[in-house]
Amino acid sequence: MTNNRADNSFSDSLAIGITMGDPGGIGPEIIVKALADPLLRRQAKFIIFGLDEQLEYAADLAEVPPYWIRHPHEKISRDYPRQVVVADYDEYLVPSYLHRPMRISGECSIRFCLDAVQAARDGIVDAIVTAPISKTSWKMANAPWPGHTEMLADCCKSPRKAMMFAAGPLKLALATIHEPLFEIRHKFTIGCVFEPIDLLNTALQDYFGIRNPRIAVAGLNPHAGEDGQFGDEEQRIIRPAMLLAQEVGIRCEGPFPADTLFVRAARGEYDGVVAMYHDQGLIPVKMLAFDEAVNVTIGIPIIRTSPSHGTAFDIAGKGIAREHSMKQAIRMAIEMATIHRKHRQDKRASDADQTGN
Repeated sequence: MTNNRADNSFSDSLAIGITMGDPGGIGPEIIVKALADPLLRRQAKFIIFGLDEQLEYAADLAEVPPYWIRHPHEKISRDYPRQVVVADYDEYLVPSYLHRPMRISGECSIRFCLDAVQAARDGIVDAIVTAPISKTSWKMANAPWPGHTEMLADCCKSPRKAMMFAAGPLKLALATIHEPLFEIRHKFTIGCVFEPIDLLNTALQDYFGIRNPRIAVAGLNPHAGEDGQFGDEEQRIIRPAMLLAQEVGIRCEGPFPADTLFVRAARGEYDGVVAMYHDQGLIPVKMLAFDEAVNVTIGIPIIRTSPSHGTAFDIAGKGIAREHSMKQAIRMAIEMATIHRKHRQDKRASDADQTGN
């Protein structure tokens, strides 16, 4: 993998890497349909890490004329002459008519992700958007990670990470991620609550341009514990975590009962919300914007967004998958990369002024 980008070049257009996800899922189709929008294609350059054959098949199914060029993945570069390029992994042969978890699908979708992450770390792309993977396929391929979030944190050597979701006006981070519900009690600590508050606050500032975010924190128990009547985790864990955050200048409030908090947050009372466990946060996210919700990994040094849905093997290959969430994930990656680039430019200008003085 070679990096042709000069370190001080900010004049070139943004480059967004897109991983195809599981080849047997709807990833190829939603990528083809999303980038078929010429207005979206004009906003950046795109490198698709995937299989050209599957993308051609999806384009034929959707009756979309191919708008990309194919290039060997071994020679990834930022300086392609076309707006959309497929970095093709033609050494993998995955039947386009099979729509189920398979070891080969896991192997190649892992490879797409690893190479895209490296491209982001090398500055070849400014952000990555990941199409859905099959966790079963990854397990069949002996992946050391259960999913994207854990893989990204490991590859970026990031000790801290959090899943964030954006659904319309709601931006939400999770305190615990892929934990069995009855196991949360064994991993529910002050640190695991403080971390997403801290990371969400930074992400809202750095990537969404909110200077002093207002963050609401959900309780774990019904009625946020009702002063210890329904559990004392709010008093023992959540409040101390919030106090730590407040002591470093973060505006956070709560803990609030989750059944009313999300209504308030959706109305714009807060810039972000921290939920305590997966479904507590994901149910309101998908109720608000199932077709347009976006998953963002925060706490890592690269920008990564993703549609909030899965591989949808049951409808893959039928030409009926909706691309709205993928388009939103691409738009959000572009928005985040644009704001982040401006912050870097401003910092360089500020550093230059200080040096000159």
